[in-house]
Amino acid sequence: MARRSLHRIGASNGGERLDERVDDAGVVAFDFDGTLTVRDSFTAFLKWRCSGPRHMLGMARLAPAAAAYLVHRDRGRIKAAAVKEFLAGLPRETLEEEARAFAKVMAPRLLRPDAVEVWRRWRRKRATLVIVTASPDVVVAPFARGLGADLLLGTQLAYDERDRVTGAFLGTNCRGEEKVRRLQAAFGPDVRLRAAYGDTAGDREMLQIADEAGYRVFSATP
Repeated sequence: MARRSLHRIGASNGGERLDERVDDAGVVAFDFDGTLTVRDSFTAFLKWRCSGPRHMLGMARLAPAAAAYLVHRDRGRIKAAAVKEFLAGLPRETLEEEARAFAKVMAPRLLRPDAVEVWRRWRRKRATLVIVTASPDVVVAPFARGLGADLLLGTQLAYDERDRVTGAFLGTNCRGEEKVRRLQAAFGPDVRLRAAYGDTAGDREMLQIADEAGYRVFSATP
């Protein structure tokens, strides 16, 4: 039975690692937003943590970035603009505390019951369960812990020397080919998924390396 060294879910230090077993049932990867959840968790988080007027002002300031997206179609750029607008300067510890509070309140409202049932079915088969998401990993980490995920691969935020959000990403937006690269980094260059689930074009490459590819197979609402 193979052994892999996996990143600890929600670790503040990106270099912290956790040794886990990769069971014979294989690796099963789930996209998060729209697959395990009914809507985008990051935009929901930003709206949840800001007062009405502050959120409205921030969205107004993002209008130029939204207009530019219609031309470049780069979701990473508009997401980075939202991080800079709403989170820049926030201490990492505060952000992690807010993410935990958000998940506690919103998990029952966001998680799809049918997706969670399939997740649990794979858990009973002792598969290695991985969430691979374009959302910031710091926001998704409390949900991943609640689900008992073995590994979380998400977009990482950059922090300054005072451990405050800079408003930029550390590395690449975890979408499309980057999802496969992150899985290869975790499980080896020849990784083959037992199953994968997603709901957008950003999951296509991940679904292509799965024996069982589930595209938009979940539809239940809480």
